Amino acid sequence: MQVDFLGTRGSLAAPGAETARYGGNTSCVEITGEDGHRLLLDAGTGLRLAGHRAFSDSRRIDLLLTHLHMDHLQGLGFFGPLYQSGREIHIWGPPSTTSSLRRRLGRYLSPPLFPVRLRDLESRVICHDVVEDTWDIGPFRVSASLVCHPDPTLGFRIESQGQSVCYLPDHEPQLGVVGRLPKNEWLSGFQLSEGSDLLIHDSQYTTEQYKTRVGWGHATVDVAVDFAQQVGAKKLALFHHDPDHTDAFMDQLVENARKQCGAGMEIVGAMETASLHVG
Repeated sequence: MQVDFLGTRGSLAAPGAETARYGGNTSCVEITGEDGHRLLLDAGTGLRLAGHRAFSDSRRIDLLLTHLHMDHLQGLGFFGPLYQSGREIHIWGPPSTTSSLRRRLGRYLSPPLFPVRLRDLESRVICHDVVEDTWDIGPFRVSASLVCHPDPTLGFRIESQGQSVCYLPDHEPQLGVVGRLPKNEWLSGFQLSEGSDLLIHDSQYTTEQYKTRVGWGHATVDVAVDFAQQVGAKKLALFHHDPDHTDAFMDQLVENARKQCGAGMEIVGAMETASLHVG
Protein backbone atom coordinates (compact mmCIF):
# COMPACT_ATOMS: atom_id res chain seq x y z
CA MET A 1 0.00 0.00 0.00
CA GLN A 2 1.06 3.56 -0.64
CA VAL A 3 0.02 6.22 1.89
CA ASP A 4 -0.10 9.84 0.68
CA PHE A 5 -0.55 12.67 3.18
CA LEU A 6 -2.68 15.42 1.64
CA GLY A 7 -3.51 17.21 4.90
CA THR A 8 -1.69 16.79 8.22
CA ARG A 9 -2.73 19.81 10.31
CA GLY A 10 -5.24 19.63 13.18
CA SER A 11 -8.09 21.87 14.36
CA LEU A 12 -7.51 24.69 11.86
CA ALA A 13 -5.80 25.08 8.49
CA ALA A 14 -2.50 26.91 8.97
CA PRO A 15 -0.90 27.90 5.64
CA GLY A 16 2.23 30.01 5.58
CA ALA A 17 5.98 30.05 5.26
CA GLU A 18 6.52 28.68 8.78
CA THR A 19 4.34 25.59 8.19
CA ALA A 20 5.14 24.87 4.54
CA ARG A 21 7.12 21.65 5.03
CA TYR A 22 4.74 19.83 7.37
CA GLY A 23 1.77 21.43 5.65
CA GLY A 24 -1.14 23.70 6.48
CA ASN A 25 -4.11 21.67 5.21
CA THR A 26 -6.25 19.73 7.65
CA SER A 27 -6.69 15.97 7.78
CA CYS A 28 -6.83 13.97 4.56
CA VAL A 29 -4.94 10.78 3.69
CA GLU A 30 -5.07 8.69 0.52
CA ILE A 31 -4.24 4.98 0.49
CA THR A 32 -3.53 3.25 -2.80
CA GLY A 33 -3.55 -0.53 -3.11
CA GLU A 34 -1.31 -2.73 -5.22
CA ASP A 35 -3.96 -2.81 -7.97
CA GLY A 36 -4.28 0.99 -8.02
CA HIS A 37 -7.54 1.11 -6.04
CA ARG A 38 -7.68 4.23 -3.87
CA LEU A 39 -9.27 5.00 -0.52
CA LEU A 40 -9.65 8.46 1.06
CA LEU A 41 -9.55 9.10 4.80
CA ASP A 42 -11.24 12.27 6.11
CA ALA A 43 -12.40 15.38 4.30
CA GLY A 44 -10.26 18.15 5.75
CA THR A 45 -9.03 20.94 3.50
CA GLY A 46 -6.51 18.48 2.07
CA LEU A 47 -9.39 16.73 0.27
CA ARG A 48 -9.30 19.51 -2.32
CA LEU A 49 -5.84 18.26 -3.32
CA ALA A 50 -7.20 14.73 -3.65
CA GLY A 51 -9.83 16.06 -6.05
CA HIS A 52 -7.10 17.35 -8.34
CA ARG A 53 -5.82 13.80 -8.83
CA ALA A 54 -7.30 11.79 -11.69
CA PHE A 55 -10.08 9.38 -10.72
CA SER A 56 -10.77 8.31 -14.30
CA ASP A 57 -9.89 4.70 -13.44
CA SER A 58 -13.12 4.23 -11.50
CA ARG A 59 -16.52 5.88 -11.29
CA ARG A 60 -16.72 4.93 -7.61
CA ILE A 61 -14.87 6.77 -4.83
CA ASP A 62 -14.86 5.74 -1.17
CA LEU A 63 -14.34 8.31 1.59
CA LEU A 64 -14.03 7.30 5.25
CA LEU A 65 -14.86 10.00 7.82
CA THR A 66 -13.59 9.59 11.37
CA HIS A 67 -16.00 12.24 12.69
CA LEU A 68 -17.75 15.44 11.69
CA HIS A 69 -15.74 18.19 13.37
CA MET A 70 -15.16 21.00 10.90
CA ASP A 71 -11.41 20.47 10.42
CA HIS A 72 -12.23 16.99 9.09
CA LEU A 73 -15.08 18.16 6.88
CA GLN A 74 -14.25 21.54 5.37
CA GLY A 75 -12.76 20.12 2.19
CA LEU A 76 -15.86 18.14 1.25
CA GLY A 77 -17.58 20.95 -0.66
CA PHE A 78 -14.37 21.59 -2.62
CA PHE A 79 -13.84 17.97 -3.72
CA GLY A 80 -14.07 18.12 -7.51
CA PRO A 81 -15.57 14.65 -8.16
CA LEU A 82 -18.69 15.66 -6.18
CA TYR A 83 -19.64 17.82 -9.14
CA GLN A 84 -19.04 15.18 -11.82
CA SER A 85 -22.08 13.55 -13.36
CA GLY A 86 -21.99 9.74 -13.27
CA ARG A 87 -19.64 9.65 -10.32
CA GLU A 88 -20.66 7.44 -7.38
CA ILE A 89 -19.23 8.57 -4.04
CA HIS A 90 -19.61 6.39 -0.95
CA ILE A 91 -19.13 8.22 2.34
CA TRP A 92 -18.65 6.10 5.45
CA GLY A 93 -18.99 7.85 8.82
CA PRO A 94 -19.75 7.51 12.52
CA PRO A 95 -23.18 6.76 13.97
CA SER A 96 -25.54 9.15 15.72
CA THR A 97 -28.48 8.48 18.00
CA THR A 98 -30.38 11.48 16.66
CA SER A 99 -29.79 11.76 12.91
CA SER A 100 -28.40 9.93 9.87
CA LEU A 101 -24.96 10.63 8.43
CA ARG A 102 -26.53 12.06 5.26
CA ARG A 103 -28.71 14.47 7.23
CA ARG A 104 -25.78 15.64 9.34
CA LEU A 105 -23.58 16.18 6.28
CA GLY A 106 -26.48 18.08 4.75
CA ARG A 107 -26.29 20.61 7.56
CA TYR A 108 -22.83 21.59 6.35
CA LEU A 109 -23.55 21.34 2.63
CA SER A 110 -26.41 23.83 2.74
CA PRO A 111 -26.89 27.58 3.35
CA PRO A 112 -25.78 29.52 5.29
CA LEU A 113 -22.64 27.42 5.71
CA PHE A 114 -22.29 26.43 2.06
CA PRO A 115 -24.03 27.61 -1.13
CA VAL A 116 -24.55 24.16 -2.69
CA ARG A 117 -26.87 21.61 -1.11
CA LEU A 118 -25.94 17.95 -0.85
CA ARG A 119 -29.10 17.01 -2.73
CA ASP A 120 -28.15 19.25 -5.69
CA LEU A 121 -24.76 17.67 -6.42
CA GLU A 122 -24.28 16.10 -9.85
CA SER A 123 -22.65 12.98 -8.42
CA ARG A 124 -24.54 10.23 -6.64
CA VAL A 125 -23.60 10.39 -2.94
CA ILE A 126 -24.30 7.27 -0.88
CA CYS A 127 -23.86 7.61 2.88
CA HIS A 128 -23.17 4.66 5.19
CA ASP A 129 -23.64 4.93 8.95
CA VAL A 130 -20.85 2.83 10.45
CA VAL A 131 -20.81 1.39 13.95
CA GLU A 132 -18.03 -1.04 14.91
CA ASP A 133 -17.75 -3.24 11.86
CA THR A 134 -15.46 -4.84 9.26
CA TRP A 135 -16.15 -4.76 5.53
CA ASP A 136 -14.42 -4.91 2.14
CA ILE A 137 -13.81 -2.03 -0.27
CA GLY A 138 -12.03 -3.25 -3.38
CA PRO A 139 -8.76 -4.90 -2.26
CA PHE A 140 -9.01 -3.36 1.22
CA ARG A 141 -10.33 -4.93 4.39
CA VAL A 142 -11.63 -2.05 6.50
CA SER A 143 -12.28 -2.23 10.24
CA ALA A 144 -13.85 0.58 12.26
CA SER A 145 -14.11 1.14 15.99
CA LEU A 146 -15.24 4.00 18.22
CA VAL A 147 -12.34 5.77 19.96
CA CYS A 148 -11.94 8.37 22.70
CA HIS A 149 -12.69 11.82 21.25
CA PRO A 150 -15.59 14.24 21.84
CA ASP A 151 -18.68 13.32 19.78
CA PRO A 152 -18.92 9.93 17.99
CA THR A 153 -15.51 9.29 16.45
CA LEU A 154 -14.18 6.30 14.55
CA GLY A 155 -10.69 4.95 14.08
CA PHE A 156 -9.96 2.87 10.99
CA ARG A 157 -7.70 -0.07 10.21
CA ILE A 158 -6.99 -0.73 6.53
CA GLU A 159 -5.54 -4.12 5.54
CA SER A 160 -4.37 -5.36 2.17
CA GLN A 161 -1.88 -7.97 0.99
CA GLY A 162 -1.01 -8.87 4.58
CA GLN A 163 -0.13 -5.27 5.51
CA SER A 164 -2.02 -2.89 7.79
CA VAL A 165 -2.43 0.85 8.32
CA CYS A 166 -4.23 2.20 11.38
CA TYR A 167 -5.63 5.74 11.25
CA LEU A 168 -6.33 7.50 14.57
CA PRO A 169 -6.06 11.23 13.77
CA ASP A 170 -8.12 12.46 16.75
CA HIS A 171 -7.56 10.30 19.81
CA GLU A 172 -7.08 10.86 23.54
CA PRO A 173 -6.18 7.42 24.94
CA GLN A 174 -4.59 9.03 28.01
CA LEU A 175 -7.90 10.49 29.30
CA GLY A 176 -8.17 9.45 32.96
CA VAL A 177 -4.74 7.76 32.97
CA VAL A 178 -1.93 8.82 35.29
CA GLY A 179 1.54 7.80 34.16
CA ARG A 180 2.17 5.34 31.32
CA LEU A 181 -0.69 3.95 29.31
CA PRO A 182 -1.84 0.48 30.36
CA LYS A 183 -1.31 -2.30 27.85
CA ASN A 184 -4.67 -4.01 27.68
CA GLU A 185 -7.55 -4.54 25.29
CA TRP A 186 -9.71 -1.96 27.09
CA LEU A 187 -7.47 0.93 26.11
CA SER A 188 -9.16 3.06 23.46
CA GLY A 189 -7.95 2.06 20.00
CA PHE A 190 -5.81 -0.82 21.28
CA GLN A 191 -7.34 -3.74 19.39
CA LEU A 192 -7.80 -1.67 16.24
CA SER A 193 -4.14 -0.70 16.02
CA GLU A 194 -2.42 -3.71 17.58
CA GLY A 195 0.51 -4.92 15.47
CA SER A 196 -0.12 -2.40 12.66
CA ASP A 197 2.62 -1.87 10.11
CA LEU A 198 1.90 1.88 10.09
CA LEU A 199 0.09 3.79 12.82
CA ILE A 200 -1.01 7.33 11.91
CA HIS A 201 -1.75 8.89 15.29
CA ASP A 202 -2.84 12.19 16.80
CA SER A 203 0.13 14.03 18.37
CA GLN A 204 -1.21 17.56 18.59
CA TYR A 205 0.07 18.69 21.97
CA THR A 206 3.21 18.91 23.99
CA THR A 207 2.97 17.61 27.55
CA GLU A 208 2.84 21.20 28.83
CA GLN A 209 0.05 22.19 26.44
CA TYR A 210 -2.03 19.17 27.41
CA LYS A 211 -2.24 20.30 31.05
CA THR A 212 -4.81 22.94 30.05
CA ARG A 213 -6.50 20.82 27.34
CA VAL A 214 -7.52 17.63 29.14
CA GLY A 215 -10.68 16.22 27.59
CA TRP A 216 -10.31 18.11 24.32
CA GLY A 217 -9.76 14.80 22.55
CA HIS A 218 -6.10 14.90 21.52
CA ALA A 219 -2.86 13.17 22.43
CA THR A 220 0.59 14.50 23.20
CA VAL A 221 3.63 13.45 21.22
CA ASP A 222 4.85 11.46 24.23
CA VAL A 223 1.52 9.64 24.54
CA ALA A 224 1.48 8.87 20.80
CA VAL A 225 4.89 7.22 21.13
CA ASP A 226 3.83 5.35 24.27
CA PHE A 227 0.61 4.16 22.60
CA ALA A 228 2.48 2.99 19.49
CA GLN A 229 4.90 1.02 21.63
CA GLN A 230 2.10 -0.51 23.69
CA VAL A 231 0.25 -1.77 20.59
CA GLY A 232 3.43 -2.97 18.89
CA ALA A 233 3.20 -0.75 15.80
CA LYS A 234 6.15 -1.08 13.43
CA LYS A 235 6.13 2.55 12.27
CA LEU A 236 4.52 5.68 13.76
CA ALA A 237 3.53 8.76 11.77
CA LEU A 238 2.92 11.74 14.05
CA PHE A 239 -0.19 13.49 12.72
CA HIS A 240 -2.79 16.24 13.35
CA HIS A 241 -0.17 18.88 14.07
CA ASP A 242 -1.20 21.88 16.15
CA PRO A 243 -1.81 24.97 13.96
CA ASP A 244 0.68 26.95 16.05
CA HIS A 245 3.51 24.42 15.67
CA THR A 246 6.00 25.70 13.09
CA ASP A 247 8.20 23.48 10.93
CA ALA A 248 11.19 24.18 13.18
CA PHE A 249 9.19 23.29 16.28
CA MET A 250 7.88 20.12 14.57
CA ASP A 251 11.44 19.06 13.74
CA GLN A 252 12.28 19.23 17.43
CA LEU A 253 9.16 17.29 18.44
CA VAL A 254 9.96 14.51 15.98
CA GLU A 255 13.57 14.35 17.17
CA ASN A 256 12.44 14.16 20.81
CA ALA A 257 9.97 11.39 19.92
CA ARG A 258 12.76 9.35 18.31
CA LYS A 259 14.93 9.74 21.39
CA GLN A 260 12.03 8.66 23.61
CA CYS A 261 11.42 5.60 21.47
CA GLY A 262 14.97 4.47 20.87
CA ALA A 263 15.70 1.98 18.11
CA GLY A 264 12.62 -0.19 18.50
CA MET A 265 10.29 1.63 16.09
CA GLU A 266 10.57 4.03 13.18
CA ILE A 267 8.99 7.47 13.74
CA VAL A 268 8.23 10.12 11.13
CA GLY A 269 6.43 13.43 11.23
CA ALA A 270 3.64 13.34 8.63
CA MET A 271 4.32 15.95 5.95
CA GLU A 272 1.83 17.21 3.38
CA THR A 273 2.36 15.63 -0.09
CA ALA A 274 4.79 13.06 1.36
CA SER A 275 4.31 9.36 0.67
CA LEU A 276 5.01 6.26 2.75
CA HIS A 277 5.12 2.72 1.39
CA VAL A 278 3.78 -0.09 3.56
CA GLY A 279 4.96 -3.56 2.63
